[in-house]
Amino acid sequence: MNTSSTLALTQRLQRRLDQLTKPRGSLGRLEALALQVGLIQQTDVPQLRAPQLVVFAADHGLTAQGVSAYPSEVTAQMVENFLAGGAAVNVLARQHGLALTVVDAGVRHHFAPRDGLLVRKVAAGTADASLGPAMSAAQCAQAIEHGRNVVRGLPGNVLMLGEMGIGNTSSAALLLARLGGFEIDACVGRGTGLNDAGLAHKLAVLRGVLALHPASREPLQALMALGGFEIAMMAGAAQQAAQERRVIVVDGFIVGAAILVAARLDPALLGCCVFSHCGDETGHALLFRHLGAQPLLQLGLRLGEGSGAALAWPLLDSAVRLLNQMASFEAAGVSTRTST
Repeated sequence: MNTSSTLALTQRLQRRLDQLTKPRGSLGRLEALALQVGLIQQTDVPQLRAPQLVVFAADHGLTAQGVSAYPSEVTAQMVENFLAGGAAVNVLARQHGLALTVVDAGVRHHFAPRDGLLVRKVAAGTADASLGPAMSAAQCAQAIEHGRNVVRGLPGNVLMLGEMGIGNTSSAALLLARLGGFEIDACVGRGTGLNDAGLAHKLAVLRGVLALHPASREPLQALMALGGFEIAMMAGAAQQAAQERRVIVVDGFIVGAAILVAARLDPALLGCCVFSHCGDETGHALLFRHLGAQPLLQLGLRLGEGSGAALAWPLLDSAVRLLNQMASFEAAGVSTRTST
């Protein structure tokens, strides 16, 4: 859609919003959401169909350096919990009627086939980024393409991204520091709950990782050097979703790092993204400032799994329903304002 067509559509959507039986702008961010969805779908009558919540899971070789409060085995254990329906994201998906798919992007475990699981394993976890690149160029390309293919196979026009991977706050912090040009100290948080000593150790390890990969300045170079497979797959999934003009609902800090990579490759992709929440991880607010994005919620979350995306879904749904189902002043026989 060219600039003039986009402007014309924006004006039509704004007129529709302004003609609804309410004071102008009184629905706040919901009005901006409705307008954004209309622009994504290139229509002044947007619809949300069959929202898909996809959780990408993978292990990280960097966990061997003690950067997480939990052992790497928890990644596989939590995937099993997702598949059994016992995690927070399962509860929220059931509550809001969201289709949930779990993708094995690179977990160090063999999962028995079952409904709701897609095995797209690139390898059994990335390599240890403190010793060398987290993945090869071929692995990175494969992960991105797997992410694209996952989205190609999904119905609906809404993609909600979540993740699971012990150690992946380290990869997200590294990517933010390198691609955002920030000091690593400003990007690193406690992840799954490190104490002060653990956080200091994590910082020392991540400083060493960045020093080992000084040339990884471009998005794909940084992704290869710093990991992980689930982040690469989410970047590919976001690229495909944007290409198909799906609404992309972004969960937490790790998903945000994937969007950072994808947006460096295709800046227009950000227009398709709805950022669900700002979590408790240190770098999350910094990431929003860097992207120029505004989250819908601020609940102190630091769970991941797509939990924030699921919690934001009713707001997105409400925004579009209000645009389409509220009466206009003319239709309802309600007088409009008489002064400016």
